[in-house]
Amino acid sequence: MTLDDLAAATRLLFGARRLLRDPVTPSRARRVLADRFRQREADFLQAIRAVLESESAGPYARLLRSARCEYGDVARLVHRDGLDGTLRTLACHGVYLTVEEFKGRRAVVRGDLAFEVAPSRPQRSRAAGIAAQTSGSRGRRTTVTIDMATIGAWAVDACLDYEARGGLDWVHARWTVPGGDSVAFLLLFAAFGATPARWFSPLDPAAGGLHPRYRWSARILPWAARLAGTRLPHPESAPLDDPEPVAAWLAAVRRQGRTPHLVTYVSSAVRVCEAALARGLDIRGTRFSVTGEPVTAARLAAVRRAGAEAAPYYGSVDAGLIGAGCLSPVAPDEVHVHDDLVTLVQPDQADRASGLRPTHLLVSSFRPGSALLLNVSLGDEGVLETRRCGCPLEAVGWTRHLHTVRSFEKLTAGGMTLLDCDVVRVLEEELPRRFGGGPTDYQLVEEEASGGEPRLRLVVDPRVGALRPDAVVDTFLGAIARSDGAERVMSLHWRQGGYLRVQRARPLLTDSGKILHLHRRPGAPASRH
Repeated sequence: MTLDDLAAATRLLFGARRLLRDPVTPSRARRVLADRFRQREADFLQAIRAVLESESAGPYARLLRSARCEYGDVARLVHRDGLDGTLRTLACHGVYLTVEEFKGRRAVVRGDLAFEVAPSRPQRSRAAGIAAQTSGSRGRRTTVTIDMATIGAWAVDACLDYEARGGLDWVHARWTVPGGDSVAFLLLFAAFGATPARWFSPLDPAAGGLHPRYRWSARILPWAARLAGTRLPHPESAPLDDPEPVAAWLAAVRRQGRTPHLVTYVSSAVRVCEAALARGLDIRGTRFSVTGEPVTAARLAAVRRAGAEAAPYYGSVDAGLIGAGCLSPVAPDEVHVHDDLVTLVQPDQADRASGLRPTHLLVSSFRPGSALLLNVSLGDEGVLETRRCGCPLEAVGWTRHLHTVRSFEKLTAGGMTLLDCDVVRVLEEELPRRFGGGPTDYQLVEEEASGGEPRLRLVVDPRVGALRPDAVVDTFLGAIARSDGAERVMSLHWRQGGYLRVQRARPLLTDSGKILHLHRRPGAPASRH
């Protein structure tokens, strides 16, 4: 452990102790939430003033000055159009960052203005914090420091969310790889009195390859919790290809007459439900909180076959918690937007130069102490609306809904361009309907052949059973290209060029334990655009 690590460990030990010493209660959370709603516009204007008065050449200051936008202009917009209207107006004048710009993969260009955003995320402070990494699903992984104040802010919303679900008395656990976001989860739940009972990891916590900070932070946290009068679990191995330990724990909690609750990726929830059914384990009544991947009807159906239910959560390491699942949804992934923590808007008009469209989601975060985001695209689009649903989360004050969230980035392999939504539909619905299996049994894997040409494999889990590879390829290409136009021409090109081949193997996992619909091997061309 280096001196920097030792200093970080000391801050984490005492910061976590302070966080856990006084857990958030529902009554206190409601007071805090009401204060946040009252302060939203004032907090936003304070953030804008700080940006414009700063001497640094940050991206938001450059964009605001390029748009000839002074503090008084923004204040008048807020007074006239409200916060959401102001953010949409700023986006129309070029004050936004696309996902490519935000991640540092493309320069920001607005008229005569041109600059690049550093891909590494700024550290919030030298305060006690946890280093978490973005998933890297759309490019280079970056590190974000999640401090104790941020976790405490999330705990307010999580407390009210789980109270509305009747979940404060559930028995909680998490099933993800060791890392900063898993550590933050343990603290988050303990911060509102719902201390997790178990922590399962798809990777062996004792295995090599993990960053030392992950190992020592997992050891330090239980000590910090003990100093605060509570107990936190250590990670224990439960591989994705053998999830029986997780399913057995869920069944054991149910036999005790209590409700088991597992936070994990939706593909992992599918796997544990399938394992429970295969082994005759009764996990009926289990509650899952699922995140990190598209929550589709096919995956939810697989969970419900085991008698369990899953609630979607939407967020990112960069933006934090954005929304929690509606209890009266009209779509599988519908969430209530946590407007007290972030603000979501969609552009009023398209921007051809950047590719920004009215369906794209722009997130802003400007609460005091949080990392500033101003109209930042995370690469997703969806349906954003205000509607009456009658569920308890609406009564809390979260009245805006978001659903049908998908990546709008295109996938290009072997000269053929596909949309994420098309890939999801074919892998989760078309192929299982024709050949059997479930929504996590098929995956596209892109890699670079020895000669540099792209190669795409359609991975099919061996448990699906016997099938003809040429029939799988024909079904996939036929489902993707159902017209006589360019898509059909490109599918013929794929077939003739032999770009797509079937491989019988378990779908590959990312470093964070997700089963992506399209997985890129290291060295594969960066073909998203």
